Amino acid sequence: MFESIGSPALWIGFLVGVIIMLAIDLGVLNRHAHRVTVKEAAWWSVLWVSLSLLFNGFVWYRFGREAGLEFLSAYLVEKSLSVDNIFVFILIFRYMKVPRDHLHRVLFAGIFGALVLRAIFIVVGLSLIQMFSWSMYLFGGFLLFTGIKLIFVGDDDPDEEQGDSWIKRKAEKWFRVTRDETEPVFFVRKDGKLWVTTLFVVLLMVETADVVFALDSIPAIFGISQDPFIVFTSNVCAVLGLRAMFFLLENIIDRFTYLPLGLGFVLAFIGFKMLVAEGLGYAGLYQLGVPKHAALEPFHVPIGLSLGIVGGVLFLSILASLLIPPKRPTGGEES
Repeated sequence: MFESIGSPALWIGFLVGVIIMLAIDLGVLNRHAHRVTVKEAAWWSVLWVSLSLLFNGFVWYRFGREAGLEFLSAYLVEKSLSVDNIFVFILIFRYMKVPRDHLHRVLFAGIFGALVLRAIFIVVGLSLIQMFSWSMYLFGGFLLFTGIKLIFVGDDDPDEEQGDSWIKRKAEKWFRVTRDETEPVFFVRKDGKLWVTTLFVVLLMVETADVVFALDSIPAIFGISQDPFIVFTSNVCAVLGLRAMFFLLENIIDRFTYLPLGLGFVLAFIGFKMLVAEGLGYAGLYQLGVPKHAALEPFHVPIGLSLGIVGGVLFLSILASLLIPPKRPTGGEES
């Protein structure tokens, strides 16, 4: 069993609180499909961030400075990586021509699915770390490679039509898909048979994109903390605000030109931190036969310093994006 600061009562209390907030969000305040305004999204964003910081304060008060800083660092990293999720979500919604008043429903369902998938990823990842100490080298190396790739190569510009339509084609092959439904629902019954709507296909595409992003974000959190309670709650708090952040940033997200560069540095830094924390020749590598004289003793970067570096890099990358607009390509005028 995983060692954790979270008692059964804390786990239950946190999950009950999340369920209550989700029920209020969908069942009371957003029962009917509608266009989410920037003002509404801003209020919800403030609410989710405030609740997350209040919970962070509780963790700090109850379990001490180290646990509080770990939660804050993990929350900050996950929140920042969510911006990339939002960019992909925008591409998917534009490609599938999703009506704006249907976006809330698909985002809500997508976030709920993301919470379940990430819980599974966390359990699997922590199990690997517990069973195989050398798996930390794999996670750290993967993050270091991903970060360096983001810094020097940038985001691969996926062929939006080809990449997204692969999921669409598979869904149309495996399910009966109807395009006639105008209500924000995922399933309909026609002629006694169950059909899925195009909104369900969009949901599959959103969940697939989130799985891909979780491959970066979950190992990054492991580089900050391996306590299941901190890893899971920080992820949940960051993901719960994703829907509101989408409506808040959808029209200005293209301006965050240098954020991928900052995220690349953060991922590389966390990957490097994971590697040096394990040392070279110790733990799993020593078991694999690395000689003693080649050993590098484990070095742990203080969590306060780590948080300062992560927060500073992200702040500077966002500030640079706002102050230094990207140069537009100057092409020749059409004759």
